[in-house]
Amino acid sequence: MKSAISFKVQNTSGQARAATLTTGHGDVPTPAFMPVATQGSIKGVTPDEVRALGSNIILANAYHLYLRPGSDTIERLGGLHAFMGWDGPILTDSGGFQVFSLGGLRRVTDEGVEFRSHIDGSLHLVSPEDAMRYQEVMGVDIAMVLDQCPAYGDNDEKVRLAMERTHQWSERCRAVHNKPDQALFGIVQGGHNLEQRAASASILTDMNFDGYGVGGLSVGEPREIMHRVGSFTAPLLPKSKPRYMMGVGSPLDLVEAVGWGIDMFDCALPTRVARHGGIYRAEGRIDITSAKYREDTGPLENGCDCDVCNHFTAAYIHHLFRAKELLGGRLATLHNLRFYQRLMAQLREAIVKDALVSFQGAFRACYTPSDDAARLTQLGKWAASRGRGQKTD
Repeated sequence: MKSAISFKVQNTSGQARAATLTTGHGDVPTPAFMPVATQGSIKGVTPDEVRALGSNIILANAYHLYLRPGSDTIERLGGLHAFMGWDGPILTDSGGFQVFSLGGLRRVTDEGVEFRSHIDGSLHLVSPEDAMRYQEVMGVDIAMVLDQCPAYGDNDEKVRLAMERTHQWSERCRAVHNKPDQALFGIVQGGHNLEQRAASASILTDMNFDGYGVGGLSVGEPREIMHRVGSFTAPLLPKSKPRYMMGVGSPLDLVEAVGWGIDMFDCALPTRVARHGGIYRAEGRIDITSAKYREDTGPLENGCDCDVCNHFTAAYIHHLFRAKELLGGRLATLHNLRFYQRLMAQLREAIVKDALVSFQGAFRACYTPSDDAARLTQLGKWAASRGRGQKTD
């Protein structure tokens, strides 16, 4: 069957690729970062603003939309594009990671995933066939197979069983997927066992999906392990198809992963931290609520081309957060999303010029990442909030 998308590589720099992903709703220059609209909304910003910030594709989540308002409701209202007022490409995560995050509220069997809704406690069973139907009726451009995401710290046997179940589910998804204008991506699992990652990549490649996600990372492991597994896995996937690293999205991780040959990313990080005063800049993330910004008459980031930096001072945005004004989080979100899209454009330009290694070196020298221990603690809190149904990006 002919793919619903095309993927054309224009330039390379080492293993990194500058390419164009073409879908029925438009082209996506890669490397690409997908802002997260889990429930059909990127918190605090309109679709037109998201587009103006440089985003060409967004991610929504089939699990959350299946529960509310319901995939059939979205279908009756004209599909997800019309429902949320976004005319560009949409990728939907099938919900495997969200179900993983439910912890004791879910039970996984070969048939599918049985879970209690975090909204009203109702019992649901979602099979691979159901996951395909929900994504098909929503009319998105790229659907993901249903997968089982193992937890960090699971032993090799548990990881192997989750990987094998993912493969079985992937075959079932492939067998029933029947929407010619929608692409379907497989998801490589295998935890942090490189042998199992290689086996998973080989099996899924043989299934001939339209693209491939690297799943099961950024689930609590140290950054060094995530980088080791990601850099090992990416080159195992077909060069002619898009490679998507799921849920990984700190600026440093993006810069490194592009060098491994990853093309697509998503993460709620830039919007989530924005709502708490976290501001991304070339030198790292700052907390705009800190007292040292009380009288700072400069922009959030010198040299930033976003409307927020062109019209408001850091002192004003500091004031908004201290006064608990909603506008503070909204302006921070706009800036952070622009920071990410500008970073993607810079990475693409570096690949086109075959200067990625130089760009990576300069970025590492300037950017101070968040403390790894603090990062893992925060990941644990976010995972717990997902389990309570409080993920809101």
